[in-house]
Amino acid sequence: MTRPAERTEVTTHPEPAHPSTDRTPAPAHQRVGRTSTPTPAAPTHTPPAPRTTAPARTAPRTPLRHIPPPALRAGPDGLVREINEAAALLLPRSVLGSPLAETAPDWFADAHTRAVREDLPGVARGALDGRTFEASPVRHRGGEFTWWLRDAGDEERLRVALRAEQARNALLEEASTELLSSLNADRALSITARLASRHLADAALVIAPWRGRRVELVMALADGEPRRRLVRAEPGEMPGLVEALQGFPPVPSRWLDPAQFPSWGLPEGFGTPASVLVTPMPGHGVPAGALVLLRKAGGPTFGEDEESLARLFALRAGTAVSAALLYAEQAALTKTLTRELLPPPLHRVDGIDLAGGYRASADRERVGGDFYDVHPAGEGTDGECFVVLGDVCGKGLEAAILTGKIRNTLHALLPLATDHQRALALLNAALLTSHHTRFATLVLASARAEADGGVRLRLTSAGHPPPLVVRVDGTVERAETQGTLVGVLPEVRATTDTVRLAPGETCLLYTDGITEAKGGPLGETMFGEDRLSRAAGECAGMPAGAIVERVRMLAAQWVGTGRHDDMAVVAITAPKRGAAAGTAAEAGPGAGATAGVDTEAYVEAEADGAGAG
Repeated sequence: MTRPAERTEVTTHPEPAHPSTDRTPAPAHQRVGRTSTPTPAAPTHTPPAPRTTAPARTAPRTPLRHIPPPALRAGPDGLVREINEAAALLLPRSVLGSPLAETAPDWFADAHTRAVREDLPGVARGALDGRTFEASPVRHRGGEFTWWLRDAGDEERLRVALRAEQARNALLEEASTELLSSLNADRALSITARLASRHLADAALVIAPWRGRRVELVMALADGEPRRRLVRAEPGEMPGLVEALQGFPPVPSRWLDPAQFPSWGLPEGFGTPASVLVTPMPGHGVPAGALVLLRKAGGPTFGEDEESLARLFALRAGTAVSAALLYAEQAALTKTLTRELLPPPLHRVDGIDLAGGYRASADRERVGGDFYDVHPAGEGTDGECFVVLGDVCGKGLEAAILTGKIRNTLHALLPLATDHQRALALLNAALLTSHHTRFATLVLASARAEADGGVRLRLTSAGHPPPLVVRVDGTVERAETQGTLVGVLPEVRATTDTVRLAPGETCLLYTDGITEAKGGPLGETMFGEDRLSRAAGECAGMPAGAIVERVRMLAAQWVGTGRHDDMAVVAITAPKRGAAAGTAAEAGPGAGATAGVDTEAYVEAEADGAGAG
């Protein structure tokens, strides 16, 4: 039955009625939201007494019996006024009318006492039913408080899980950053072992793919640096290693017997491990190795979450190691192929001084579409050495491949090298039957040293700029030879010019990368044949190597940092009289391009050339 005081409160305000334990009607100033100690009713014409502090906020009472979360309401006297079923399960001794000081934990009862005294009560925390709970108070009129109970353990468990996940992500991010910072396979293996030992276990082993009876591994302790070891062993001696190296899913650590772990896989002084985890390191198509994690005796064993993290870590490590191995394999292959495509070092051949220079169109490349080659005189060559310089349409690796084919074809045609027309015809036929659609320009030179110290040259150009002949007096002549491209028309036509070089004179072969190099003050002016002729004339009397370096230097200065085509230049020089080591046998196959040069004349000529440039 509703008490009159409560009916009066409901009638006066449109708020919903709530069960209350008040025995007297609330004063008028409480009905407008203020909380104070109950006082006798005052005349309506008497204003309420002034307050010196801000009143505490209150909330309407809500029935708790239908609310799922644990909730309890208690009065200012510390007695329980209402409790729902969920709270009753947590506080079985707290019933209606029971004092909190006797039926609730001390932390909860003390929190209610403080809440009654204070205007701004805070959230209380303590143990309840073996768990950590938080109690949040809500103030009502008359000094009552409803306490909402919340299991804080769930939040703490979420915080712990969040911190663990953040640590996992930080480890994987660190691993990715460090592993991708290098394409060196040995460094990637060392980084894998170091990070795994410091974050995943007490010790870590990274085992490379098996090679016969040799095991290559990197071992690291949590407080040490990785160490490489090479041992003779069988993979079956370590549980789970055979499967891991074949890329099968990892064997759970709880299935492995640490007592069976081989001694060659243990760090010095580590002892028998308490737990072992072996997982593959997946690579590009094939496993990049295996990761082995060890825990010391007396320590915890690997759990499912740790096994999952180890698999993710091994996946990233395996990808990086595999990429490094693939890069090393491709680098070795490129190095081998490049070695065959690079222009050969030139020296004195058959009593003739030879020097060559080459610069690819891009500084990062070593080969391109320009090339030169020299073949010493052999049987059936009439004592002539064979020199070829050419330019393939295009640049880069594809042009270098065609360059290699041309060089190999000409090498096979050496017995026919004395007949330039026939050699060009056969080379043209070979290129026309190829799948390549590129063409090439060539200049062929057959050189023979004569008894008086001079050199006799036969020069044939097939679509290539004619060679320059630099006389001793600085005069520059162009060889009278011209012809059609190679690899385009069914028939190649070319004319041959015969030139004689006196001692100290030079024949300069070059590609259009020199003459068409753009640069200069405005950056768009071609180096040009006239500028090349003047530069060659200033080098009169200089050794072959000095002339080549001079031309290369001037061309490089002309283009500066601008773009340019491949550049190649070859100098064929008749040695000066009195030069030492006048034969190929005396100079030796490894002699430099300036072997047998008059040193004093070389220094003077170089100084004159530098001043003119």
